[in-house]
Amino acid sequence: VQVVESGVGLMQPGESPRLSCAASGFPFSTFAMSWVRQAPGKGLEWVSGISGDGMNVDYIDSVKGRFTISRDNAKNTVSLQMNSLKLEDTALYYCTRYGSGWYHGSPLDWGQGTQVTVAS
Repeated sequence: VQVVESGVGLMQPGESPRLSCAASGFPFSTFAMSWVRQAPGKGLEWVSGISGDGMNVDYIDSVKGRFTISRDNAKNTVSLQMNSLKLEDTALYYCTRYGSGWYHGSPLDWGQGTQVTVAS
């Protein structure tokens, strides 16, 4: 199993970058995926999840209306469109895989993380 994020680095407030994650080594459409972040000096925070079939998504309140998670099961990729970035979105963002088609419980596999830094 391999989960690899590609990210955007340093951004300004208000920008709208897109994080991508490429997965391999498992039947991608069978499993839910999520994005989890860790801000400097803080714990892990689940940001968004998407079911294996892509029909169900969810977000933490702080990103609702700004972030959009999506997946392309033909390409084995999951993305996080991040609109209207805020300073508090600064974090290391992890792409994760769950053990079922639903994003419940703890993820099984994690990427190496990609840094998003928002600074004016």
